[in-house]
Amino acid sequence: MTTTRRTVLGALLAGAAALAGQVLPESGKPPTGTRLRPPGALPEDEFTSRCIRCFKCGEVCENGCIEFAGLDDGLARAFTPYIRPRSQGCTTCMKCGEVCPTGAIQLIEPDEESVLANVKMGVARLNKDMCYSYAKPAPRTCGVCYRACPFPGKAMTIGLYEQPTVHYDQCIGCGLCEQSCVHLPQAIRVIPVSS
Repeated sequence: MTTTRRTVLGALLAGAAALAGQVLPESGKPPTGTRLRPPGALPEDEFTSRCIRCFKCGEVCENGCIEFAGLDDGLARAFTPYIRPRSQGCTTCMKCGEVCPTGAIQLIEPDEESVLANVKMGVARLNKDMCYSYAKPAPRTCGVCYRACPFPGKAMTIGLYEQPTVHYDQCIGCGLCEQSCVHLPQAIRVIPVSS
């Protein structure tokens, strides 16, 4: 793999920002909140202290779902990876854990059993008042979120009119349901585990 000037410059800037975040106090502006971290990420405080902002996880992501926080997230979180489910959910290819040099993102095998047992990015929350399948007085069949779920029948089941039910103990928070939701604003959203 070749290292580009852009990658080196980005890593230097990110390292300087991370170091400043450890030394300087945060600005008066509160951080924008906890972001949905890549699968296998350590708990937030440990994650932000171990992540060296190398951008490798974003470069290797097969689905292109990993983005990087800006300075508006505060110096301690600047340039750390996150996923914005509405833009692009995570397919749990688990490549990000393979390339993470510090273990901020743990290595997890990409098989269903390992992912269900070890990944908890967040949890999907359904707003039944907005969901087409629960609409009153006349529900409409939708089921798009169910068909997007990588663990149908486990993380999500459907009933009459394809009414989805999220099973929180099995939902890993990949965001594919949120990405696929056809209602605007979306009727299902993924909440990060540390929120």
